[in-house]
Amino acid sequence: MALTFPDADRTELAVLGSPIAHSLSPRLHAAAYDVLGLPFSYGRHELASGGLAAFVAGLGPEWRGLSLTMPLKREVLPLLDRTTPLVDELGVANTVAFRREGSSVVLAGANTDVEGIVRPVAALGHVPGEAVILGGGATAASALTASLRLGASLVRVFLRDTGKAGDLVLLAARLGVTLEVHDLQDLGSADPMGFVVSTLPGGAADELPLVPSGPDAVLLDVAYAPWPTRASAAWTAAGGRVLNGLDMLVEQAIGQIRFFLTGDDDELLPAEAEVRRAMRTAVGLPESIG
Repeated sequence: MALTFPDADRTELAVLGSPIAHSLSPRLHAAAYDVLGLPFSYGRHELASGGLAAFVAGLGPEWRGLSLTMPLKREVLPLLDRTTPLVDELGVANTVAFRREGSSVVLAGANTDVEGIVRPVAALGHVPGEAVILGGGATAASALTASLRLGASLVRVFLRDTGKAGDLVLLAARLGVTLEVHDLQDLGSADPMGFVVSTLPGGAADELPLVPSGPDAVLLDVAYAPWPTRASAAWTAAGGRVLNGLDMLVEQAIGQIRFFLTGDDDELLPAEAEVRRAMRTAVGLPESIG
């Protein structure tokens, strides 16, 4: 199909971060733009902390947008002319769109990481009353917000260093959700869990005693290579359901494409179901979630 879109001459996009060579974003976006019939080029650029402002300043009029990984998700904030409410809430943007307004170019920022968690969990029909988050970085902040949107009223976060929970505590207070902070070593005494988001690096959760509370229990392990992790395999063997980082990556990429094309990360794409199937197939996932 062919899609009519504004700023048709803006066809360049890329993902930035460090390290970036492993990123699957180019594969995902290429699959989507092929379905949509868009002549976009989406690449990757290794960019360390401190280099974002100069990189953006050097871009030409052919650029439509950027996807950002850490450490750039916070560094981009001073460069943005406009932000979505979620960016303001979390202080993190993973998406930048360049928009032409008269003779000016406006940089608009969005955060699609939260919906990257919400949509696959919601697709399983899971409504958590409580959530457990492992780790305390930027993804944990997105997981906290996603847990609230999914229905959780209590979130327990487990950290190696509980002294680094300050940002999450402040965010929970703004969101109005009850947050308990625990040492990761205390996880062994935790009860069976209904909803867990592990934001730990691949394999770091493998020795943790993660026990599903029943067949509806969901573990979202943001790791995806190698897969399955031992933690996810143990969770499945105990009867729970598992999502991985690729499920999240596909959904946050769909939000980015919506923002690049329409200016709204909530506005559905034409043929979005076909786009989703193509993207999931491109990274080796089943065509549908669950």
